[in-house]
Amino acid sequence: MPLTMNREVFITCAVTGSGSTQDRSPHVPRSPAEIANSAIDAAKAGAAIVHCHVRDPETGKPSRDLKYYREVTERIRDSATDVVLNLTAGMGGDIVFGGVESPLPPVKGTDMVGATERMEHVADCLPEICTLDCGTMNFAEADYVMTNTPGMLRAMGRMMTDLGVLPEVEAFDTGHLWFARELVKEGVLKNPALVQLCMGVPWGAPNDLNTFMAMVNNVPSDWNWSAFSLGRDQMAYVAAAVLAGGNVRIGLEDNLWLGKGQLATNAQLVERAVTVIETMGARVITPAEVRTRLGLTKRAPRSR
Repeated sequence: MPLTMNREVFITCAVTGSGSTQDRSPHVPRSPAEIANSAIDAAKAGAAIVHCHVRDPETGKPSRDLKYYREVTERIRDSATDVVLNLTAGMGGDIVFGGVESPLPPVKGTDMVGATERMEHVADCLPEICTLDCGTMNFAEADYVMTNTPGMLRAMGRMMTDLGVLPEVEAFDTGHLWFARELVKEGVLKNPALVQLCMGVPWGAPNDLNTFMAMVNNVPSDWNWSAFSLGRDQMAYVAAAVLAGGNVRIGLEDNLWLGKGQLATNAQLVERAVTVIETMGARVITPAEVRTRLGLTKRAPRSR
């Protein structure tokens, strides 16, 4: 199909993620204050949306602790910098099997909880957007599986919709888009949906352009979508996503480097993405414009 370039682009900055990057760069934020400050800096650099995980401030390991999410949310909301808040809801679906000869019971690293617990911080913080990892997938680790059953996704999707929080479908392969279309058909998710195409994550969709366009062509034409890839391919996918008609995600969750031997900050990655987008002749849009496009309402966290 012919490409229709997007000329009104929003940037999402994935601020810290849940990967084991905390000791590989001093710029990966750990504490709620560091995460919020990095998100605010990214917004000042041009990101309309910030996508936030939280970490244990001491160890840097990923966390689901509600108080960390609440602090990040309050710091971002109380700042003078406007930005659309996107919180992960992907935590709590991790299984680490015990090995090929004795897979059960699961071993250390397993974190499996129910839908309500996975959504607790979303219900408390009331971000405009939260993520919905729309399928189960093997990751690069030998015995780790990201686990999201159809029943779990239907339950979480309904909770998001009922809360007035827009689900961002995280699609790691074409089957995840197939199921997302089914969730819209069933009324679990509203139409048009919002999608993030996650390219090059082992062992999901590889980040070659043929696969990328297969993913793009499986997104309904009236949906909103973004895309990203990892590491050295991150900035190339800024251009690829815009050229294919989508929006952009960058950030330290997916890539630590600005150039060879040069560790990046989130703000620097956003600045580089802005340069790429504007050089292509497109415009980077604001948080207010994103809210209008996606039908979002900015809210304060629930009072206690």
